[in-house]
Amino acid sequence: MDNARVRFWEIVFWLCVALLVYAQIGYPLLLAGLARLRRVRPAAPAPEELPTVSLIVAAYDEGAVIGAKVANALALDYPRERLEVVVASDGSTDGTVLEARRAGADHVLDLERGGKIRAQDAAVARSQADVVAFSDANSAWAPDALRELVGAFADGRVGYACGQVTFVNDGGTNQEGLYWRYEMALRSLESRLCSVTAGNGAIYATRREAYIEVDPIMGHDLSFPFNMVKRGRRAVYVPQACATEKMVPSIEGEFQRKRRMMSHAWPIVLCGGLLSPRGYPPLYLLMMASHRVLRYAAPFLHVGALVASFVLGMSSALYAVLLALQLALVLAALLARVVPLRPLLVIRYYVLTTASVAAGLWDWLRRGTPAGWEPAEGTR
Repeated sequence: MDNARVRFWEIVFWLCVALLVYAQIGYPLLLAGLARLRRVRPAAPAPEELPTVSLIVAAYDEGAVIGAKVANALALDYPRERLEVVVASDGSTDGTVLEARRAGADHVLDLERGGKIRAQDAAVARSQADVVAFSDANSAWAPDALRELVGAFADGRVGYACGQVTFVNDGGTNQEGLYWRYEMALRSLESRLCSVTAGNGAIYATRREAYIEVDPIMGHDLSFPFNMVKRGRRAVYVPQACATEKMVPSIEGEFQRKRRMMSHAWPIVLCGGLLSPRGYPPLYLLMMASHRVLRYAAPFLHVGALVASFVLGMSSALYAVLLALQLALVLAALLARVVPLRPLLVIRYYVLTTASVAAGLWDWLRRGTPAGWEPAEGTR
């Protein structure tokens, strides 16, 4: 192989590796450094009167858990006269509607099947509250979670706030909890410096007038934060607002869940305005490129590094070793199926969840993404 081709493949390899290392390690270190230099924003004074809130739960065939969810919402430490609990049933075929009414929900919308987003839209449309908050049917909020969450709106610049969700796993192999602690640390830094680049479905809220109706295949978790920023508002993380949610027990189940999530995320990335820099402040543009674009590019960067090391490894001992290390990572992920040691499970989790990003893109390109959704197996 001539020198020009060698140089090309070396550039491909080291560029892919550098971007992967930056996305996973360099970006958190950069945020931490910037946070040390940035003066902490003074907290906005608490309002004299708490805002009215509609707590909305979109549900599809959640009869087994919706009663407990409504009970959890009604037990929140929030003035009852300023809180309404709304269950929006998205064409449920089980006892979701009946169980929600029995549990004491203030409003139960029995809607035709149209997808989670349209169920949420319908609930917001009938709401007159100052703040609309959202939760999953299988999420449990801490008693003070709503107070903490809506406290973010004392700052007039804030249009969106998400809380901290802790995933629980009763003895399964899934390593989502480890990843999520890392992710929450990043969001805490992003929120302190500017705005978060994504939220979560378990616990979040927006001002009523800031709510955005998005395409029904595009979830709120990814589309709301950057759209809020483009509209001149902030999207913040409130770690004091805590919720818990049962995770998918197995890594294989997590792969399927994330694959489904990415089939909803890719339309936002490629068609929903995420890649358009218009409206992004410079720091937020850096955050979106680092935390979102590079994260979604990860499977393709891994493939690029693997191909480059394979080509170079035929004539270079260094790249042959680097190729062997990458193949050993894949082998360790496979070995975790029969030797479920924690380090191997973490590697398997990383490999499969990274692959889920590409699988979700393939699903969307091949057959599109339905607006409807099914509860992930093992999470109820």
